Amino acid sequence: MKTSNRNILLILILVAMLSVPLLVLKDAEFGGADGQAEDAISEINPDYEPWFSPFIEPASGEIESLLFSLQAAVGAGIIGYFLGFVKGKRNVLGNPVVKN
Repeated sequence: MKTSNRNILLILILVAMLSVPLLVLKDAEFGGADGQAEDAISEINPDYEPWFSPFIEPASGEIESLLFSLQAAVGAGIIGYFLGFVKGKRNVLGNPVVKN
């Protein structure tokens, strides 16, 4: 299979993986693990009081999502930089990466 055909196939699979859950779960509520953990703890022990509170509470859910996305983007950037650095270092040292 040619590389361009493989890339197109991978993109189509990616689009399907992203769109199918959104189409199937139209009325689903997407919540985080924090909310589920809080519900489970209050169900087990209704008198539980947290011993820690956040230093800064985001003003809204959108800002919280923005901060989470920013954290994910910075992490992906660091991993991508590291992988690119290793590949570039391998090419400079005369150990070319084998292409299929």
